[in-house]
Amino acid sequence: MKRIKSIFLLLFAAIIAMPIFAQEAPAVAEAEQKEEAAINIPEIVLEHLADSYEWHICGEGEHAVSIPLPIIIRSSETGQWHFCTEETLPEGFFFNEEAHGKIYEKHADGTSERALDLSLTKSAVQIWIVVFVMLAVFLSCSRWYKKRDEKSEAPRGFVGMMEMLTMAIHDGVIRACVGEKHYKKFAPYLLTVFFFILTTNILGLLPIFPGGANVTGNINITFFLAVCTMLLVNIFGNKEYWKEIFWPEVPLFLKAYPAPLIPVIEVVGIFTKPFALMVRLFANMMAGHAIILSFTCVIFLGWTMGTGMGIGLNAFSALMLLFMNLVEVLVAFVQAYVFTLLSAVFIGLAHPEHHAE
Repeated sequence: MKRIKSIFLLLFAAIIAMPIFAQEAPAVAEAEQKEEAAINIPEIVLEHLADSYEWHICGEGEHAVSIPLPIIIRSSETGQWHFCTEETLPEGFFFNEEAHGKIYEKHADGTSERALDLSLTKSAVQIWIVVFVMLAVFLSCSRWYKKRDEKSEAPRGFVGMMEMLTMAIHDGVIRACVGEKHYKKFAPYLLTVFFFILTTNILGLLPIFPGGANVTGNINITFFLAVCTMLLVNIFGNKEYWKEIFWPEVPLFLKAYPAPLIPVIEVVGIFTKPFALMVRLFANMMAGHAIILSFTCVIFLGWTMGTGMGIGLNAFSALMLLFMNLVEVLVAFVQAYVFTLLSAVFIGLAHPEHHAE
């Protein structure tokens, strides 16, 4: 408690001293700092949240250090495939800033269209990294189970933690929500989704390679995951599930006359359920990354306002960054758990049992 009080007292003193130190800053340097070090926080945050054709490591502008990623595009005029990087983009292709930096091809008649793009962008590379991490983790755990004897003790350490986490999701979520009769065939998908989201969320919190990509904050990724759940729900739903949608056991005037009110609502619900899965995961993860990046930018913004403001804002931003990163670790698990839980609930609702009157 004494250390916590000391930290808050130092922070309070730094904030109080900001105006004093700010007045001592040279007036001439202030004009130069405003011109040279003007920071557009929204632009920087959106740039880091968006997908890109390079993996940014550190620095900004001319001093930026990044890893170029392979660009694979096809010309619609010649049919030729081009393998290049962002720096060696072929003639006739350009990055369209109005289309969020996507690659477009300019034709001879002056028109332009988006090129067929199969490039390994930052999000795509991050997904492959997650795949290799998951393979390494689960293959190492399975190797331990193959080597153990029947008389050996329960797993400990990392293998024990993975077993506890897997069985908690398997028994506490999948088995309980889907039901005893059907849970086994859906368990592989739901466990894969849980660990994929959890791994990508945790790697996304790492500030350096191989982390830092905003995968689950990309609505294309969450859209694909939601579509997979929707297909499992509706393709494998039994006849009782479809009967409850198109001919539910409600009074006739609610399902047929004068309008099929309940069936229309149920059909709309087929699409709103995965939409809720998509938006919830996307919004929560993107918001967390945006807040962390904003507090990081505040550190640089403080120095443009003088020495005193820089010291005070640095202390405040450092504490908030530590707090937000700890919160995001919790959110990484919660969002993976919630997505898996709701997917299991929706799959379970697609397998209702017939109730005899």
